[in-house]
Amino acid sequence: MILSRREFLGLGGASLFAARSLLVEGQGQMDSLLIGQVPPMLDHILLGCSELQGGIEFVEQHTGVRAAMGGVHPGRGTQNALLSLGTRRYLEIIAPDPAQHTDNPLADDALAAKLQSLTEPRLVGWAAHPRNIEALAAQLKQAGIEAAGPTPGARQRPDGKVLHWQTLNLKDDLNGLLPFFIEWAPGSLHPSEDAPPGCQPLELVLLTPDPTGLGNLASQIGLDVPIARGASPQLHAVIEGPKGTLSVSS
Repeated sequence: MILSRREFLGLGGASLFAARSLLVEGQGQMDSLLIGQVPPMLDHILLGCSELQGGIEFVEQHTGVRAAMGGVHPGRGTQNALLSLGTRRYLEIIAPDPAQHTDNPLADDALAAKLQSLTEPRLVGWAAHPRNIEALAAQLKQAGIEAAGPTPGARQRPDGKVLHWQTLNLKDDLNGLLPFFIEWAPGSLHPSEDAPPGCQPLELVLLTPDPTGLGNLASQIGLDVPIARGASPQLHAVIEGPKGTLSVSS
């Protein structure tokens, strides 16, 4: 195992994050070496499924915790259910929203179309929280890394309250292996605060045939994230609940 730490230097020489890559040579070593390896910047993990209730039952079966309805994403064709993973971390179970499908064909949204095609729940991405999303956008631009945003977003909860945030999306996120960045608006309740509790993340790791290359890219972006060698690019997470453990991949 090789542990390397680099600093991503921003404008004026100020560092925004410390980037880390954890390189594991053998797949069989991964479980013992990476338990407890969770990116410090983790905000939430997205578990995609073709039907929301099926996804909720899948997670409950493995963890013993039943996710609560979160709401819908207007115009994007999706809906979600949430459960807390501790302080300012949560799992988002995301699926197509049949009500929106009537008015907005799923083909209009790439994620909704991808979710519709899933035959089993799979990870479809993750979100990281920067210290300052505007500063991150400027530093990525300075480094020549293409990204879109910050872009405002919103979702209405079942109780009528509206959550607001900004997101910054890398032009090339390696098919969901790299995160998108999210900054919640002041005054917006973070979903982890009132989502059903009881679960915690044991690991979130990026698997790749080229750990060194991905580690260098993560360092450029400013990510502190575990990276391990795998046969193919894949996002892998382990979530522990009171009645069991959920292990899922992309």
